[in-house]
Amino acid sequence: MQNTIAAGRKLALRVVSAQIGATVLVAAGFLLQGWRFGLGALAGGAVITVGTALLALRVFAGGPTGAGATLARVIAGNLLKWIVIAAGLYLLLAKVGLPGISVLAGVLVTTLIAPFAAALKT
Repeated sequence: MQNTIAAGRKLALRVVSAQIGATVLVAAGFLLQGWRFGLGALAGGAVITVGTALLALRVFAGGPTGAGATLARVIAGNLLKWIVIAAGLYLLLAKVGLPGISVLAGVLVTTLIAPFAAALKT
């Protein structure tokens, strides 16, 4: 079992990379229905991926710290992630007007790929 900051960074990179790949695949599938559907799936997945990347950057930004500081980083990172996701989905659905089914499909697939990517052994 690895418990180092480097192992955490590798895990975060693996999860974000898997989310990018899943987002591109879903968007490619929705392109068959038109460019707005493909863009919706791409944007929905991108919102989740950006949120995950920001969480990882926030948690692993500094060097080793104590338990309290690490917990504070995790909490702050999760708050930032969910603020970005909520604002992004609002903008995509309410302001830009992308098709909801494709946006939500991108969000769902990109969210569900994360635990599988995290469970992979390398």
